[in-house]
Amino acid sequence: QGQLVESGGGFVQPGGSLRLSCAASGFTFSIYAMSWYRQAPGKERELVARITNTGDSTEYADSVKGRFTISRDNAENSVYLQMNSLKPEDTAVYYCNGNLLHLNRWGQGTQVTVSS
Repeated sequence: QGQLVESGGGFVQPGGSLRLSCAASGFTFSIYAMSWYRQAPGKERELVARITNTGDSTEYADSVKGRFTISRDNAENSVYLQMNSLKPEDTAVYYCNGNLLHLNRWGQGTQVTVSS
């Protein structure tokens, strides 16, 4: 039925880096646009970064431009989010999303905490 499993979250000090991974299974990963969303306590879920199914185009939230990089490996059925220069305001649960037209698939989320 399809599954997305995130990993790589954790605790990091401000200015540090983390790399999130999302492994897909049970569906044709290569035809889905993939995104990373995040949700902080008391806030709505927001789009962080998105990549087309071929990987030839990406987009980012203004708040993470220049610090985060989304990438994918269709041979490995995986999408990644490299996060550099992390700030306390990046603290949130990060979710992997796969989108094909009106169909959305979600992972269970991984916690990222940025604090000194």
